[in-house]
Amino acid sequence: MNDKIIQWHPAFVAAMDLELNENRKDLEYNKEYNLNTKPLEVDLLVIKKNKKSQIVNEIGKLFRGNNIIEYKSPEDSLDIDMFYKVGAYASLYKSYGKTVDERKADDITVSIFREMKPVGLFTYFKSHNIKITNPYSGIYYVMDSILFPTQIIVGRELDKKSHVWLRALSDQMQEQEMKELLEKIEKLKLKLDKELADSVLEVSIRANWEIIKELRRNENMCQALLEIMEPEIDKIKNQVKNETKIRMIIELGQEDGLSDAAIIERIEKKTGVSYEKAEAYIEEYGKQPV
Repeated sequence: MNDKIIQWHPAFVAAMDLELNENRKDLEYNKEYNLNTKPLEVDLLVIKKNKKSQIVNEIGKLFRGNNIIEYKSPEDSLDIDMFYKVGAYASLYKSYGKTVDERKADDITVSIFREMKPVGLFTYFKSHNIKITNPYSGIYYVMDSILFPTQIIVGRELDKKSHVWLRALSDQMQEQEMKELLEKIEKLKLKLDKELADSVLEVSIRANWEIIKELRRNENMCQALLEIMEPEIDKIKNQVKNETKIRMIIELGQEDGLSDAAIIERIEKKTGVSYEKAEAYIEEYGKQPV
């Protein structure tokens, strides 16, 4: 399972919805929100429809009316330039209202999620006397040198019981954590919650395949929990087969000297994946020999 493309971002959006489910009626989710042209988009824009509502989850305590959220996958870095880039996205969002000052600066917040603590960034904050507070485990508020209230959320430091969904977006899960995730999924009742949880589980399984193999071999593993995993495992196996086929199409296309557009067209015809996904495979596999 090492040879894979993990769709972290959709799973992150699903995890955020599950984390904030107690306030679902108060929030509106806009994933990959375009600021202007296509390259300028934020991972998630959460609009608080009722400004008087109190968000129960710690992650939402900072929220105001418009909340820009950036997700960094385990392989992504978060340095000072990226920090300011996300702040710039919030500034662009503020400036793109239909009328002057339609989007109030004091009604916008920024959240950046990363699994591991960005040590270099925090070192920069310290050396430049930028004040940081830590009101909740794994949640850091940046108090200086910002235009909008900003928090950095460190997945590995979040409370295990309170933030099961976001902590599951990791390639370093332990066996007990995976069992707790499955137990959490088993208790879900709403159809929407189950669908969102499936998205999180698929990514978690793909990123932690060795742990999954151990759990499947464990004779003490509850059968009900194993049954929760099996549909996702079957889905992943089929996806891996399809990805292997796509990799071969790319390799042969490159050997034949075809353009990326021609290879994408061939992928679409032979596998049925969308143009956007085929384009993503080209970009991903282009980073390494195929």
